[in-house]
Amino acid sequence: MSLTLRTISREQHLAYIQSLPSASHMQVPAWADVKAEWRSENLGWFDDRTGELVGAGLVLYRQLPKIKRYLAYLPEGPVINWFAPNLQEWIEPMLAHLKQQGAFSVKMGPPVIIRRWEASTIKKGIQDQDVKRLRDLEADFIEPRAFEVADKLRRMGWQQGEDGGAGFGDVQPRYVYQVPLANRSLEEVHKNFNQLWRRNIKKAEKAGVEVVQGGYEDLAEWQRLYEITAVRDHFRPRPLSYFQRMWTALNTEDPNRMRLYFARHNGVNLSAATMLIVGGHVWYSYGASDNIGREVRPSNAMQWRMLRDAYALGATVYDLRGISDSLDETDHLFGLIQFKVGTGGQAAEYLGEWDFPLNKLLHKALDIYMSRR
Repeated sequence: MSLTLRTISREQHLAYIQSLPSASHMQVPAWADVKAEWRSENLGWFDDRTGELVGAGLVLYRQLPKIKRYLAYLPEGPVINWFAPNLQEWIEPMLAHLKQQGAFSVKMGPPVIIRRWEASTIKKGIQDQDVKRLRDLEADFIEPRAFEVADKLRRMGWQQGEDGGAGFGDVQPRYVYQVPLANRSLEEVHKNFNQLWRRNIKKAEKAGVEVVQGGYEDLAEWQRLYEITAVRDHFRPRPLSYFQRMWTALNTEDPNRMRLYFARHNGVNLSAATMLIVGGHVWYSYGASDNIGREVRPSNAMQWRMLRDAYALGATVYDLRGISDSLDETDHLFGLIQFKVGTGGQAAEYLGEWDFPLNKLLHKALDIYMSRR
């Protein structure tokens, strides 16, 4: 198949995404509006024989301080046939085009899963003193074609750092936690939760915790809980304006792209979460909770409701997003994987993010700049 690459309209891009079973929420055209500080472009790959659009990518351009050169970033993209035998014919025209646009370096995240580990395997790993990372465990599923993709990218000159992420590290999580929903009943999904999760869901029900959906006008209440979480977990919160922009941009593109949930007890909101939907893929994207009311297990109740809603939408996967690959109980990120493993499900490892320095000197300068930040 011979291909032509060119800039496409947002409408063409959206229509292409809508024709697929799913794609990353960071590859829908509206994501460019969420990332307002970046310049953006919609790319399309066309089959020369039929003239049909067969691939698309959202490119975000970030200008380097003081010079008119850009980092070109395709988060969790582009959306192309990654297993095509002629991968070079997809990637090389993209690099040539981005160079013309003034890019000095390209970063992309192939949406290709390389390994999966079942919850039962991870639990055994946690109990084993010799196992420190997911990588130390034998995977339950390996995608051999993913290794071929990595090999082809290396041969083309793409780079990954020692830790898997090149340049300034992976921006998007390399390891995620997912609950598969395709061809399973809700009873099966619930049965796969561990005892603690099932007990906590019951506890929340008994206590009268209710889970409700919110709208744009409730984002200030979301922000209140999110900022409490930021203080507790020592991270810098995004401003309310970011979530307002996200809500407006995504739901203007598709009225069911983003949802907001609250778990409340006696009329008080105790936890909240945002949910994103693209085709059959549903993500739990941001979570927040108060320091009070934990004993009524609002977070478990909220996740169970979100998962049921995802199922009702016909989702094939409920994605709990990033985890660290550490299985060491003394690691500060261990609690995150422990919480998510309770849902049954699987840990999945993506190919990670890759860099192509179009200008080696500027790419190196960016590396140094980012490492000092």
